[in-house]
Amino acid sequence: MGEKIKIWFRFVPREGWFPQDTEGLWATKLSEDTARVENIPFLQDGVAEGDVVRYQTDSDGLHWAAGQVGSAGNCTIRVVPVPTGPLGGSPQAVHERLSPFGLGGEVFSSDFPMVAFTVPAGTDFAGVKALLAQGQTQGWWHYEVGCGTRELWDA
Repeated sequence: MGEKIKIWFRFVPREGWFPQDTEGLWATKLSEDTARVENIPFLQDGVAEGDVVRYQTDSDGLHWAAGQVGSAGNCTIRVVPVPTGPLGGSPQAVHERLSPFGLGGEVFSSDFPMVAFTVPAGTDFAGVKALLAQGQTQGWWHYEVGCGTRELWDA
């Protein structure tokens, strides 16, 4: 095992959001039908980097997620800088604001500078939530939690 594969997730597109109804995430194969997610979901809710998912392989060789087997305890947070706000729509500025928490993130594209972050288990969730709320109140960004744990919600 240990082979890198792409796991595809199906979901209902959200109105006013991206028109896609699938997202492919890289994963490390653990068994014939399970894999560990190795990157941050930009669109898929309910899964975070490090989670283990069960998958089924179709006749075309595509691996489709069939459910979560285990949680790594990480969370997924997506942040979109406000183009007319104090950060000027800069994903780099978003990274800088969240850097005290040591979060790793990926930028969706230069056309849409959404930054998806993995917030590892054990992070100062209360501090992250406070900064996210402050940034939204002050017009720096909009954000959403794509995958949260009890630790995050209770912080």
